[in-house]
Amino acid sequence: MQHFWVVGTDTDVGKTIVTTLLVRNLQKQGFHVTPYKPVQTGEVHDGEQSYYYDTSMYEKYSLQLLDRENLNGYSFKEAASPHFAAQLEGQQINIQRLLSQMQQLQQKWDVVICEGAGGIFVPLDSDGETTLIDVIVQSKLPVVVVTRTTLGTINHTLLTLEALSSRQIEVLGIVFNGDMGSEMEQDNIKTILKHYPLPFATIPKLKDLSHMIEFAITETTLFERLLKYETSNN
Repeated sequence: MQHFWVVGTDTDVGKTIVTTLLVRNLQKQGFHVTPYKPVQTGEVHDGEQSYYYDTSMYEKYSLQLLDRENLNGYSFKEAASPHFAAQLEGQQINIQRLLSQMQQLQQKWDVVICEGAGGIFVPLDSDGETTLIDVIVQSKLPVVVVTRTTLGTINHTLLTLEALSSRQIEVLGIVFNGDMGSEMEQDNIKTILKHYPLPFATIPKLKDLSHMIEFAITETTLFERLLKYETSNN
């Protein structure tokens, strides 16, 4: 049984979209797959209903029945960094609890896809001593990196990849999300891959998130890499 993280170069780069897309398509390949969001922030209010975007996306688009109680470690109402959102509610994030939940899920599912919060250096405690990348190191799992295609992505992406490399965290591939096909974006992608020639997928900018399920990620080198990873380790 093999598992991995989906992490981002920043917040709002599309980690949840990519996580959901990978869950669906690995499920189609016959794997028993669950997503897991250790920490999510930002409660959404829609009339009389309240929900969290990340886990609601998982449940809406999964092709298999998910265990709602084990999709998430902590949920905080404020749309803020996990350490601050927890602080506002008088709580502290217990890293060992998160790692224990991951281990338990890994015993039950073929593939557990852990979705990060924000970028890899987002703090998880009020002292700022523990960040997401520390949890990734302790989990001993590889990662898929999600990034933008727009201006600024070269710097953010290369810094993220350099940080992961310096901690000997295996990177399975990159997802370039929100591509609008401009010449600059194509050059951004080419430049990043020149520095880190990794398997990748490029997802176009979607007018409607429901179109996500139609995107052929299975035809990308990233998905080919994930299939080899899962098949060789199962």
